[in-house]
Amino acid sequence: MQKIKCAIYTRKSTEHGLELEFNSLQNQEESCKAYIASQAFNGWEYVKTYSDAAISGGTMYRPALQQMLTDMAHGLINTVVVYKVDRLSRSILDFHKMMQYFEKHNANFVSITQSFDTSNSMGKLTLNMLLSFAQFEREVSSERVRDKLYASKAKGMWIGGLPTLGYNLEDKKLVINPTEAETVKHLFEKYLELESVVELAQYARKNGIKNKYWITQNGTPHGGGELYPSILHRLLRDKVYIGKITHKKTSEVFDGIHKPIITQELFDQVQKVLEKNANHRHKNTRSSANLLSRKLFDVNDCRFINQMTLNRGKGDKYYYAIPGFYISAPTVDEIISTKITDFLNSDMNTLPESAKTILKSIDINTMLFERKRELFRTLIEKVIYTDNLLTIYLNTTNENLTQYSTTGFINQNFNTMDYTIVNNTIIIKAAIIIRKTNHNNAITVTHNNHLIMHAIATAFKYRKIYEQTGSITQIMKSDKISNRTAYRYLSIAYMNPNVLNEIMDGKLGCNVDELYALAAKNQL
Repeated sequence: MQKIKCAIYTRKSTEHGLELEFNSLQNQEESCKAYIASQAFNGWEYVKTYSDAAISGGTMYRPALQQMLTDMAHGLINTVVVYKVDRLSRSILDFHKMMQYFEKHNANFVSITQSFDTSNSMGKLTLNMLLSFAQFEREVSSERVRDKLYASKAKGMWIGGLPTLGYNLEDKKLVINPTEAETVKHLFEKYLELESVVELAQYARKNGIKNKYWITQNGTPHGGGELYPSILHRLLRDKVYIGKITHKKTSEVFDGIHKPIITQELFDQVQKVLEKNANHRHKNTRSSANLLSRKLFDVNDCRFINQMTLNRGKGDKYYYAIPGFYISAPTVDEIISTKITDFLNSDMNTLPESAKTILKSIDINTMLFERKRELFRTLIEKVIYTDNLLTIYLNTTNENLTQYSTTGFINQNFNTMDYTIVNNTIIIKAAIIIRKTNHNNAITVTHNNHLIMHAIATAFKYRKIYEQTGSITQIMKSDKISNRTAYRYLSIAYMNPNVLNEIMDGKLGCNVDELYALAAKNQL
């Protein structure tokens, strides 16, 4: 009879009670040992207990858990026994990730108090049902929270979030800060004089006018930064300054219980000027479906505008900032789209669980182009271009992201990716190499660009999988690609290194389709 090597995993979220002679961890362990002993006739044998004390189940970074997964990969255990499912994880996404890991290493999972184990089909069905109900419960809870927030806003209450310039938070209510209120009035009046948000930002910078500064309850300082045009634009449109509360999702406006800072008359005058400026675009620009319309800025916070040139009846789209400076819009959009898709396919381990759950329920692969573009524009807060670099700022707390979720869907990709988080904003960097051409002093992206580098990097990733497993099927499963696509990438990985080096050095120019063709003709 084949031996089933069983490991016991126990966990307790807090330190409370650990000092007792017989604590929760010991209770979990003894119960699991008794269950393993009862299955001795099936070849079950106890191997080891892995225990994490005072660690939340909402994170994967638990020493004993990581050691258990490592031992599983080395074949030391093939069944994990727990007292309850939530001892292993409280996150449905992490749980799915671990189940994939278990399946990869032919390991089973058993919960002794919930009557299922994944060594049989009924256990797997029960687990999926349990997770479905957990997802349902989470969604119902989210609906209750949204309803409560709506009701609170309808009563004119401030329901939380970052403090706004001009007000302090006292007992969860907005109270006018006299000094800041004068600053807000001055900014509204100055805008009527300048009629330009960019010039107003320059004026604020010269006169040392900063954004809201506050200190959290734990003593951490926040804010106090420059008032960029994008910040000022939001400030000038914010109805909170006339004593209103806006529900962002429904766009409904309610009377607030806080006092206004400016008059309705001043606010309306500012809105008219803002509307007038929005309707008078640059004479050389046209309406465009560019992904980064009004979201791409240079390092001086000057917004790029859309421009199209007609050449032999064919329209070429650009992002335009200053005379003589153009960036190819389709290429930049493709780089940004690829980076955001990579982010949605990442493990997101450092994100709050609420944001992670929403993002992982977005089925990007089946989304139509227009819908995908709407999603990306909702995610993108702004993109800043500097020499050879795009810095992407994503807002993962946007309430509108929930409309892109697919019920019952969970993105099964948990790839590693480099990004940073600052005040709930995801910051991703993407390289972009540009050069000047001799045609109208325009600037275009070179052939040795992000798309070529991404294709080559992907090719060598698939080559590593192929050389480790000897299976094309494993490559197809890793990123859910077709047999033809897998072979096309492998042709790049096994092409003549001299030709590949010329492409990477920019000596041999090509686009991605031409790269595939060159690879097919220049095999080792």
